[in-house]
Amino acid sequence: MVKRHIVVPFGTRPEVIKLAPVVTALREAGHLVTAVDTGQHRDAAMSGDVQRDLGLTPDVRLDPPAGLGGLVTGALGFLASAELDDDSVVLALGDTHTVPAWALAARNAGVPFAHLEAGLRSFNPRSAEEVNRRVAAATAQIHFAPTERAAAFLLSESVPAERVFVVGNPVIDTLRGRGLSPVPANDRSGVLVTAHRASNVDSPDRLARLVDVVGRLAAIGPVRFPVHPRTRARLAEYGLTDRLAALPGVTCEDPLPYAALLDALAGSRVVVTDSGGLQEEAAFFGVPVVVLRRSTPRWEGVEAGSTVLTGITSDAEAISAVAAAHHLSSPWQLERISAMPCPYGDGRTGARVAELLSDPDLSPLLALDEPDHTDGSLPWELLPA
Repeated sequence: MVKRHIVVPFGTRPEVIKLAPVVTALREAGHLVTAVDTGQHRDAAMSGDVQRDLGLTPDVRLDPPAGLGGLVTGALGFLASAELDDDSVVLALGDTHTVPAWALAARNAGVPFAHLEAGLRSFNPRSAEEVNRRVAAATAQIHFAPTERAAAFLLSESVPAERVFVVGNPVIDTLRGRGLSPVPANDRSGVLVTAHRASNVDSPDRLARLVDVVGRLAAIGPVRFPVHPRTRARLAEYGLTDRLAALPGVTCEDPLPYAALLDALAGSRVVVTDSGGLQEEAAFFGVPVVVLRRSTPRWEGVEAGSTVLTGITSDAEAISAVAAAHHLSSPWQLERISAMPCPYGDGRTGARVAELLSDPDLSPLLALDEPDHTDGSLPWELLPA
């Protein structure tokens, strides 16, 4: 068995939630882990509080300049470079700006990069997260895919099959580790709403439609709307705060602690969201999802019919979002979706990743060796037919 120095960066709440069980499994397997808070999220409710809740204490805390705007990836990468040595393996998760920053820093330092939650694809060219995922795919030596669908996307992009490992999504490790289980469909009530994507909340028209959707959802039952800091700022900027607060049957509140968010999700008849991670957590609890986006990198729920894509780019789409929420929260749909197996993992992702990184057979895949074609071989001859 090989023991490696694994550097694990994270900068946002979803990364903490998903990486906590992975870091634990890596350390239990004997690896030396350096956990790095990249400072991408400064709000305590969005990062620091959940670190304490899940026991992921950073070994290093970075402090990037505030108000970076479009320079965020470069600044994060500059700070990352100082944390790498010749024996490092960088393991990053997902699609935040932390991921391409550390992927490129690893490449510049000549150390291997492994991508967890690899292969998710929304096929949206306007999505910053999609760009980040593709940068990760282009730089990773190892791709830890959550599902067979994600692995298939990587293979279709000519990623060598021997570099792709289907391990599940570690958020299921976190949920199982907390001893959680689905709430019976008949015991659920109301709607959980979350929204934070720039494509939805940075547009005054779309944000106004979102407020209208939230109001109409109250016909299903009580609506809980934990308001993301970005969304709260835009509501105030566009003069929509009072309009939202006046909606009957709607409770607006600050972002919930993770445990409280999971309780709200598990007890809801339907979740209406533009979040990625909530789609996975909802699948674990058997809760249907209306995604306020026209595409998603998590296609398994769409294929199963437990997730509906709607967007809020027009009044017609907003009406469709409300109709989808009514449909999915009907008793027969709740029973159907509650009975579905979770497609995103079985709670053993961290253990699989730790085991794979302990395998000496993985070492050649982590090497960054210069290719040698002096024998007359041609690179395209090595590609699969």
